[in-house]
Amino acid sequence: MTEISLRANGQPHRITVDTRATLLDTLREQLGDNSPKKGCDHGQCGACTVLLGGRRVLSCLTLAVSCDGAEVTTAAGLAVDGQPHPVQQAFMDHDAFQCGYCTPGQICSAIGMLDEFGNGWPSHVSPDLTATPELTDAELAERMSGNLCRCGAYANIVPALRQAAGEAP
Repeated sequence: MTEISLRANGQPHRITVDTRATLLDTLREQLGDNSPKKGCDHGQCGACTVLLGGRRVLSCLTLAVSCDGAEVTTAAGLAVDGQPHPVQQAFMDHDAFQCGYCTPGQICSAIGMLDEFGNGWPSHVSPDLTATPELTDAELAERMSGNLCRCGAYANIVPALRQAAGEAP
């Protein structure tokens, strides 16, 4: 057991964690934040995706002790003054969820992905690694490939991502 400090959704926390505990289990069991979901618990589905220091991570594969002093944001902490984050709003506008289980992870991943894209980071499918990438369907699919939706809401997720990126739907 060790004591760590972190900020989760803007709130400071000082907690004692087992050194083997994942960030996902710590968020859910100790901090009561059930928005990141435990899907596969092997880093393959993306349901547990959160933002760690603004970067998307799989919280089921991240040890809580490695987050000492970090800023963690989950889908539950994205709204500002009761207003949904633009990505959350885009998901609602385009009905980009069905059962909703993967949605918190999809939203956190989308925010991280759009930030990476906005910074000009190429992906595996970017045709020119030295040029600013374009937000093509192939780019969206590649950049969101770590987040699975068992219900198949992808047809609505893509337009939601385009809206969140500032493109006309």
